[in-house]
This record gives sequence, C-alpha cells and structure tokens, in this order.
Amino acid sequence: MTTTLASPARPAGRPAHRDPNVLRWLGAYASSAIGDNVYYIALSWAAVQTGTPAQAGLVTAASAVPRALLMLGGGVVADRYGPRRVVLGSTAARSTLVLTAAVLLFVTSPGLWTLGAVAVVFGVVDAVFLPAAGALPGRITSRDQLARVQGMRGLATRLANVLGGPLGGLGVAVGGTAGAFGLAALLVGVSLPLLLTVRAGALPPDERQERRAPLTELRDGLRHIRRHPVLRPLVIAAALSDLGFVGPMNLGLTLLAQQRDWGSSGMGWVLAGFGTGAGAASLLLTWRGRIPRAAVVAAVTNLVAAFAIAALAQVPSVAAAAGTAAVIGVTAGLSGALCGALVQAHTEAAYLGRVMSVSTIVGFGIAPLTFPLVGAAVTLWGTGPVFTVCAAVSALAAAVVLGTRDLRRAELP
Repeated sequence: MTTTLASPARPAGRPAHRDPNVLRWLGAYASSAIGDNVYYIALSWAAVQTGTPAQAGLVTAASAVPRALLMLGGGVVADRYGPRRVVLGSTAARSTLVLTAAVLLFVTSPGLWTLGAVAVVFGVVDAVFLPAAGALPGRITSRDQLARVQGMRGLATRLANVLGGPLGGLGVAVGGTAGAFGLAALLVGVSLPLLLTVRAGALPPDERQERRAPLTELRDGLRHIRRHPVLRPLVIAAALSDLGFVGPMNLGLTLLAQQRDWGSSGMGWVLAGFGTGAGAASLLLTWRGRIPRAAVVAAVTNLVAAFAIAALAQVPSVAAAAGTAAVIGVTAGLSGALCGALVQAHTEAAYLGRVMSVSTIVGFGIAPLTFPLVGAAVTLWGTGPVFTVCAAVSALAAAVVLGTRDLRRAELP
C-alpha cells in the first residue's frame, strides 16, 4: 500500500509560492546554489593558476567520482535520518570545507593535490546532500503542489547560474581565490539559518527499516523502484535523458564554440538563450502549478529537446544557436521538472531519499564522467555526429515513457 507524503499543515487552498515555509526553503536553496556556483568558479580558477589545463580539468571533475560511488548510500542516510536533518548537517559541512579551503589559500599556496582533495571531499558531502535536498521539497508541501515547487526550484537554479558567475569573478578580483572561496562559504552558510526555520513533515514510522543494515535498506529502495509500475520506467527514462543531455550541453558546447570561432562571448549568448528558456519553463510551472497528462507532456518535450540538441551542432550562427538553445531550455526544463514531480508524487514517503538518489545519480555523478569520452569523440568525428548520437540517447527517454502504459497514463495530483 502506498504511503502518502507527510507534509506540515498548510492553510487550505494556499499555493506553494505563497507558503512562507516553502519560501524560506526556496531562499535557503537559492543561497546555497549561488554559493555552489561561486565555489566551482573559485576551484577552477585556483586549479588553472596552479597547473596545466588538463590537470585543472581533472581537479574540477574530481567531485563527480565520489558522487557516483556514494550517492546511493546518501539516499539511505536521507531516509534513515530525515532529509531536513541531513540537509542541515551536510550544508554545515560544505560551508566549513569551503571556508577551510579559503584559509589554506590565504596562508599558503596549496598544490593541485590539495585542491583535488578539497574537490573529492566536497563530492563526498555532495553524495549525502543531493539526495536529501531532492527529497526535501516533497516533505514541505502537499502532493498537489509538487510541480509548482519544482518550477520554483528551477527559477532558483537559473538565478544561481546568472549570479554565480559574476559573483565568483568579483570574489577573485577583490580577494583572489581565497576571497572567492570565502564568499562561497558565506553564501552556503547563509542558507543554514533559513533551513532551521523550515518545517518538514515527519517520516511515517517504519519499524522494519530501523532494524535493517544500510545495505539492506539500499536493496529495499532498489526493490521498491523495480516493482513499481511507474517508478521503474520513469527512473530509466530520467537516466537516458541525463546521459544524452549533459555531455553536449556542457563540454560539447564549449568545443562547438571553439570550432565555430564564436569565442567566449558567443558561447555566453548561447548559454543565455538556454537559461532564458529554462527560466521560462520554471516560471510556467510556478504559475500553472499543474500540467495535465504530465508524463506525456514530459515525453514530448524531451523529444523536442533531443531534436534541438542535434540541430544545435548544425546551426550556422550565434543567433541561431542561441535560439536553438532557448528551445532546449524550455523543453528540457519542463520535461525534467515534470519527471522530478512525478517521481516524488509516486514514491512512498519512507523511500523518497533512496529513490531520489537513484533518479539523479546519472545526471550528477555518472554523466560528468563521460566528458573525456565526449571530448575524444568530438576530436575524432566532430561535433555534429557526437551531438546527434547524444540526442538519440536522450530521445530514448521519450520512447520509454510513451511505450509504458502505466507511466504514459501517470498524472500529478
């Protein structure tokens, strides 16, 4: 029997974007996300100043390895201790770690090994933080508001992407890399007081879970996904979509801009187009609150995004690329948010952290590890074939959704 998500009492009829509890969480999430962006800029800048570009790439990618290896365990931790408690503890740890890096950079000149160690430890903490952060929205609002909350989260992410770059650059300009790390630690730390005021629904009692070992709990979570007629294909679809999307829209976009001689300003316009489109999708969900036939809409928009990714490598100009990127932002943003809301809506409360860890492990942990493969493939065959293959992988997600009856009929509350 499905256990509905427990959420704190909310006045009847009050939407999530007018709920003070949700807005406090949103402020905390936005501050932490901006701090993350500043941290990655500071880390990449420090690594470039210390070693070669290849070595800097290894340092900045080092966080993905522990995320890929440990994120499933992080989902177990989130379910055992509750996502709010885990988010609080891991946020404090992330802020302390980045502050420690700032102090090291201020008093000495750490080498690449030290920076790599900071990145690895940050990835370890992230492996615990990300599943809990993904599970928390489902515990602070009612199920009928999940799509709206996903839209609000998307808006906060877009804000973080817009502000993180300039703030990171300002931090480096004013205080050097130590100042940028210090600013990142401050922004992540600011989210703690807000998180302390966020009320989260209590997890339903599960006496069996309390007596089980962590590995057994993990197997229980995987079994819950495998046996669920909606979650099983939905998690597979999310993995395929992320696997095909992350490479082209990160490293692939940089390589495309280099090949076309668009320069950094041209790549900036393309990224701005993507961010504008994704922001529009988030704003639509925040305003609408619910999209009928959510699974079908997610599949169709994912398919459109896949075609646009393939087309991005063929467009002749920066303006056309920015417009294509805006289409990718709208469609991929809407598809991803709807899939996230569907996952939370159809997951039993006691398994939410583990399910979120499985549904996001490809995007946050495994897909970034494919960047060297994407780079090598672009060198051998060019951006056009590589973008097309990645788009085809992403399009398989739509085939999974539309080809599975229970998922195709899935709706949001």
